[in-house]
Amino acid sequence: MDGKCGILLVGDEKMIIIKDLFANLAILISLLFLYTQVSNRSPLTSKSSYRIKAQSGIFGGILGNVLMHYSINIGTTIIDLRLIPIILLAYFGGVVPTFISMFMVIGGRFLIGINISSYASSILVFVVAIFSVLISNSNLSKQMKQLLMLTFINISASILFIYLIEDINFLITLLPIYWIASYLSGYIAFNTVTFLRKSQELFNKYKSESMIDPLTGLNNVRKFDEIFNQTLEELEKKNKKLSLLYIDIDFFKKINDTYGHAEGDVVLKELGYILRSCTRTFDIVSRNGGEEFTVLLLDCPLDQAVQIGERIRKTVEDKPFALTQGGTVNLTVSIGVSCYSDTTKETGLIINDADKALYEAKRSGRNMLCVAHY
Repeated sequence: MDGKCGILLVGDEKMIIIKDLFANLAILISLLFLYTQVSNRSPLTSKSSYRIKAQSGIFGGILGNVLMHYSINIGTTIIDLRLIPIILLAYFGGVVPTFISMFMVIGGRFLIGINISSYASSILVFVVAIFSVLISNSNLSKQMKQLLMLTFINISASILFIYLIEDINFLITLLPIYWIASYLSGYIAFNTVTFLRKSQELFNKYKSESMIDPLTGLNNVRKFDEIFNQTLEELEKKNKKLSLLYIDIDFFKKINDTYGHAEGDVVLKELGYILRSCTRTFDIVSRNGGEEFTVLLLDCPLDQAVQIGERIRKTVEDKPFALTQGGTVNLTVSIGVSCYSDTTKETGLIINDADKALYEAKRSGRNMLCVAHY
């Protein structure tokens, strides 16, 4: 959007301007969509790390340069939507990404050509960046911030066009179309990024919830399987131990039959808390279904696994579980233990061996811990 020029476009000026600005908008939205998918785990905010801000600023600079190469050319003047990425970065990320993008856009403009229009447009980019950062730090509403940024772009760009383009008829055609296209593009860009970020946030939330047991807050069997399989892939490479506790509540059906399922749920939640408190912070505690639980003990030899298992068994045995309707109930658990490579030489048999040990504990009288056979 720059250079002194009195050149008239050949043909239908309005259609050419609309077509080229629409192409700019299509590129803008497509690349914004691509970037939000790549950065969905760490979206840009004012509190993001400098690494994320730098990455976002570089992307904004690349996007601005791409838009310049698909611009409307009027002599040495080029008209495009390169300012939209800059205000997006200011709005979502603040100073650092905005200025990185700004310098890249200015540098890219001078690579296209060094002339009066490139100097003028660089001043425009700098002024828009400063204004957008100031507005982004204000206490105004989100909608007002966006409106002010877009209005400032239109006013500033219009002043630049009037100074650089001498063809009055072309200006009369250009300015209203540019204002409409700029507002429309900014509105779509802001809402596209916001929508995609909210959608990804919900997706991540639902994905996380699909891996968590809603009653106890522990990992569910799906998450257990995922972590277990990932752990096995690295187990032999790192030459570390891996132990598994398979835990089952003794006679839990009697609690549900006597006190009701609601009270049974209270007991399960309390047991989940005990399992977390008796294990290490990095151990993987899961509810695998009903009254069955597992604890995946990372880098843990057999003797330490037995100590942790016994701590769990004794804590459960000694604790009176309070019921919501008053009174308490006592529980015991049976535990089976397997360990690679102390009891189990093949990683694929860790679960099977722990399950067999659990069955042995129940068959031997319950409220005990049994170790898988060597």
